[in-house]
Amino acid sequence: MANAREIQDRMRSIKDTMKITNAMYMVSSSKLQKARKDLVNTEPYFYLIQDSLAKILNIAPDAGSRYFDQRGYKSKSQKKIGYLVITADKGLAGAYNHNVIKAAEELTRNEEQDMLFVVGQVGKHYFEKRNIPIDINFNYTAQNPSMNRARRIAEILLDLFLDGELDEIDVIYTKMVNSMTVEPVISKLLPLKEERIQIRDKNNYYEHAQFMPDAKTVFDSIVPCYVAGFIYGALIESYCCEHNARMAAMQTATDAASDMLRQLNMQYNRARQAAITQEITEVIAGSKAQKKS
Repeated sequence: MANAREIQDRMRSIKDTMKITNAMYMVSSSKLQKARKDLVNTEPYFYLIQDSLAKILNIAPDAGSRYFDQRGYKSKSQKKIGYLVITADKGLAGAYNHNVIKAAEELTRNEEQDMLFVVGQVGKHYFEKRNIPIDINFNYTAQNPSMNRARRIAEILLDLFLDGELDEIDVIYTKMVNSMTVEPVISKLLPLKEERIQIRDKNNYYEHAQFMPDAKTVFDSIVPCYVAGFIYGALIESYCCEHNARMAAMQTATDAASDMLRQLNMQYNRARQAAITQEITEVIAGSKAQKKS
């Protein structure tokens, strides 16, 4: 059994760790609230973009046909698919990184012709360690998701799709089902699907609109914003899930540390009582020895 001083040192170490876990919990809570607020503030803009695309298609169904090209002349095995995998830059977030990487690894395991795009240092180090080639690594995006970074990613992916280097682009990220549940999802980014582009605003003012120079040009100028908005939403959603998972992990660590402190406190009290009992026994024994002498 450890002595009282050793137990005190261990308790002091656990208390220092609890300060760190509590601080990380508070930081993640603050970042989570900010990210949710940013997402809510930008949603009306992207809904308006989606409405605009849907109403243009309602008037000119052939506009933007190249973005809806399913490449039906190619078999499934011939299609080149690009995967945008969104992970975190740091660990200590429970199974957040593991779940999304596992989903990505299952898809990219046997497809040498596919392309892999990674957001986040955790995913980068994982794939590099297993000699899985990464075509583009988007640095400094996971911890600072912004519209500018989303536009840059969208521009690269759109160029690859329109140039025929990729036939399909999927985004693998983590979606928050509710405040307690998150799950990795795989969403098709390109080609676009008309059933996804739905009209939310039922006003019919687009029926008499004129597009300059034409509907196709207007559609082509809006699509990059729509794709960037989709990617931005995935980045923010993943960012929220990361900090939600980190908050849960830090809370679990804090609770476990509290349990350890309670157990150590009981051990410390036993050790202290044993030491006091030993001292009393020694004093009594010494007193009896003096009386006998």
